[in-house]
Amino acid sequence: MICIFRVVVIEDIKRYKSILELPNQTKEILVEALNELKKKIPSQEVLLSTKIGHTVNKMRKNSDPEVAELAQSIYTTWKTFMKENRNKQSIEVRCDPKTECLRSNARKLLSEALELKNDDPLIENIEREIFHQCSHLININYRRTVRTLVFSLKQKPEVREQVKTYSLPVKQLIENHKK
Repeated sequence: MICIFRVVVIEDIKRYKSILELPNQTKEILVEALNELKKKIPSQEVLLSTKIGHTVNKMRKNSDPEVAELAQSIYTTWKTFMKENRNKQSIEVRCDPKTECLRSNARKLLSEALELKNDDPLIENIEREIFHQCSHLININYRRTVRTLVFSLKQKPEVREQVKTYSLPVKQLIENHKK
């Protein structure tokens, strides 16, 4: 994905937020998500609607000094930018309603396969990672990956348990099942 200054893809912000909020993430995953967020300068509206600022702020208290320092750097950059550019317009990119509907159906299938509630953060994180790895498109690869993953989760209790206990990272789970 190309990163254009002041162009914020809402889906990317939400994906990184779900990664940061998921329990038991490794330091490497947190640093990777924060480094991607560091490249972005969301508008005040995006900060308020996604609450990504709150999530980054919480990361400032992380026990790992590298994660905390990176979060502090992002927080300071965003805060300074907001003060200096309050009235400037930013470009936001969102999914269309049909895409949102299809993604919602995928989350429903994943929640049933994992035997979790549809609004569980793990479900959101898995679906967002599939969407990201399929180039932000609902295409044949996205559909096949969702189907393969749902089938695997339903048929293999050991995989389901590894996912639910966070012993299998979401990114690795998707890479193992990507079609």
